[in-house]
This record gives sequence, C-alpha cells and structure tokens, in this order.
Amino acid sequence: MSAWTGSEVKTIGAAIAGALVARLIIGEFGWRDLVAVAFMTVVYPFGEWAIHVQLLHLKPFRWRGRTVELPTAAAHREHQEHPERLDLVNFSPREALAILCLAVPVTAAPLALVLPLGPVVSAVVTAYVLVGAYEWTHFLIHTAHRPRSRYYRSIWRNHRLHHFKNEHFWHGITNTLGDRALGTYKDQREVRRSETARTLQPD
Repeated sequence: MSAWTGSEVKTIGAAIAGALVARLIIGEFGWRDLVAVAFMTVVYPFGEWAIHVQLLHLKPFRWRGRTVELPTAAAHREHQEHPERLDLVNFSPREALAILCLAVPVTAAPLALVLPLGPVVSAVVTAYVLVGAYEWTHFLIHTAHRPRSRYYRSIWRNHRLHHFKNEHFWHGITNTLGDRALGTYKDQREVRRSETARTLQPD
C-alpha cells in the first residue's frame, strides 16, 4: 500500500480515461446507460464492504500444512496497526489494477446478459470513478483535514471508530449503505472496545 502518489493517480486516472474513450467510441447513448450507472451505483457500496471484510480483513489460514496470509490482508493489517502513516493508506498500483481489471469487470459482467456493450462500459466507467472517490476519501480521512459537511463528518467518524474502537463494524469508506444493510453499522455506544482493533489478530 502507498500514499496518494503520482502512480496511484495515474493508474486510476488512466483507467477512467481509457474506459471513457471506449464508451465514446462505441456511441449510441440511451436510457440503458442510466440503468447501467444506477446498477453500479447501487452495487458498489456492497462491493466496497465485501472487499474490506472478506479480503482486507481475511485472517491467515492453513493451506497444505502452511500458514498463508494474503499480501492484501498483510498490508491492511499494517495499515490498521499504523493508521497515522499516510504511506500505508491507499492501494498500491498492483492492488489498484486488481480492483480495476478484475473486480470491476466481474461485477459489470452480468449486465452483458441484458444490456448492449455500450451501457456495460458505462457501468465500468462509473465503477472506476467510484474507486477513485474511495481512494481519495480514504486518504483524506487519514490526514489532518477535518470534516465540514455533515456527510463527510459521518463517514470520517465511522472510519475512525473502525480503527480505534472495533474492527468488526463500520467497514464503509465512502458510504454507510453496506454497513446498514449487512448489520455492521451500530451506535458506537452499544459496541464494546475491541482489544484487537489495531492488530486484527494476525495469529
């Protein structure tokens, strides 16, 4: 993982630009594009939640007699241990490529069963923009910048609760929809302080 660096911006920016150019080349815009954009906007919060819970918080596991820890989980654990280090906040270019070139296409693929190629690419463009928003928001939350808007204040507070109170709740970065729908959005007064919020129990 790395800070919000030039390589990070270039990786995400190039993906957005490439998908947007592809969409313009395909042409034939219509109401189906709105359907595709709406689909990705609704699905994305759950993808953000799932990646955080199932991939980044994945515990080491035994496989063929060996203990295995995914590099993404190890990097995220280091981020959880040192939330003040901006060089550990965002995905590395390799991790970003995995999201952009694997997770997003897989999520958009079902649309190809019911929509033409153009709207499917519109869904991909939407997802890439949302990934960029995720990376920027996550980075900003870990800086000294203080919330001004009510919405940003809510996600800022939730992410800090995730880091410093209990790692099992408040997994959303740009939104709280996944947490609210899947039961991990709680009143912080009802949640006990976890002793493993900073370590994620690597052992």
